[in-house]
Amino acid sequence: MSDSVPASRAPGQPAPGPSSDSSGNGRERLPKTARILLVDDEENILRSLQRVLRREPWTLVIANSGDEALAAIAEQPVDLVISDARMPGMDGPTLLAEIRRRHPWTVRILLTGYADITSTISAINDGQIYRYISKPWDDDELRLIIRQALAFQYSERRRLALEKLTRKQNRQLQTLNASLEDKVRRRTEELKETADMVDLAYRELRQSYVTTTEVFATLINQRLPPHRQPNAKVITLVKAFAGYAGLDDELARNLAMAAALYNLGKLGWPDELFLAPSDLLTKEQRLHYQKYPVAGEQLLLALEPLRDTARIIRHHQEKWNGYGLPDRLEGEQIPLGARILRLAVDFVELQYGLILERKVSRDNAMKLLKRYRERLYDPALTNRFLEMLLELAPDVEQSDPTILELDTLRVKPGMVLARNLYAASGMLLLNEGKTLTAVLIDKLAAFEKGEPDGHRYVLYVRKPEPDDEGEETPA
Repeated sequence: MSDSVPASRAPGQPAPGPSSDSSGNGRERLPKTARILLVDDEENILRSLQRVLRREPWTLVIANSGDEALAAIAEQPVDLVISDARMPGMDGPTLLAEIRRRHPWTVRILLTGYADITSTISAINDGQIYRYISKPWDDDELRLIIRQALAFQYSERRRLALEKLTRKQNRQLQTLNASLEDKVRRRTEELKETADMVDLAYRELRQSYVTTTEVFATLINQRLPPHRQPNAKVITLVKAFAGYAGLDDELARNLAMAAALYNLGKLGWPDELFLAPSDLLTKEQRLHYQKYPVAGEQLLLALEPLRDTARIIRHHQEKWNGYGLPDRLEGEQIPLGARILRLAVDFVELQYGLILERKVSRDNAMKLLKRYRERLYDPALTNRFLEMLLELAPDVEQSDPTILELDTLRVKPGMVLARNLYAASGMLLLNEGKTLTAVLIDKLAAFEKGEPDGHRYVLYVRKPEPDDEGEETPA
């Protein structure tokens, strides 16, 4: 094996990146330097190849046989091999096939005569050579072929390196995505928990407004004798109708608050006006009476959450025929909640003697509602309201078989009130939905002892649900 021929860099120097020009001479994406192994058993062929390539920026390594060539590559890898086809011992196709097996990234070129068809085919099939060059060769064509081969090799290495990098980045991206998905999932769960807590707090806040309005209703009742306090009955009726008619939660809640506060505008009335039936009022008293819906609305205007409730209160004395108060709205111009409240108020106040000179029985009150539909009341709504009254017992809650009627001695901690509890004076003691505790039950018993005329509390509570062992537990 002969020594390497000096070139523009020392053997083993790393090959820099590709260079290109616009000459069209095959220099695009060509490495500036490379190690090229020339293999031939004829010295004159090797010298001819060295002469052709001496001005190129490549390091040339020469070998006189296949064995020398393999030893040279084992000592220091080369980028490209040009081997003669016919050599004693190991011929060119055999050498290139072995190089392919040991060093697959080395570009292989076969130098052959025109008659060496068999060797060429063997080199193509076994050595999978890049090209073959026929003797005698054209110097420019030889240099061009080598440049193209090195450019191809560089491009392939770059492609494979990029593919490797892409696979690595894809794995990293998959890991990152998995981590990101987990973070998003955890964050989503946290946000959902937060949203659920906000929703719960908002529901509790809205319920607190309902409870507050019912407390205000008991204050209004303090102006009335116990047998003429309609608010509790009106609240019970509108809640029952909301469930019966399938009203949405927002309307049902606003309607319940309006039922508790519809008398709010009467707080400034003189005592005699409270006691007089509305159909027997004097002219001056009627002027006071006609203002109470608007007065009730005005008292609630400052409370934004009660805006819709205030609107229901304002219009609950409107008439279906358009001759009501305060705005003479007609038909469906009257808000739905106000139409429902008018039915409940009149049905209860007729029985309490607050409209006519005498108290009206429940059945007669229903007949009056039916008679004045299309004049005072929404006809279709009145029919639904009367249907509910016919289907349910006079005490609306007691039509529900899941509700128990108990006194203070029989209620147990854990039971939930199904109906507001009022004192003999009409004061709200506990609101619907309140869970009873031992402390509350003891307090109720103490309050009960202080009631006049031995008044006893009646508590409407939900039946306890059976636990997993078949025993009943407080609801």
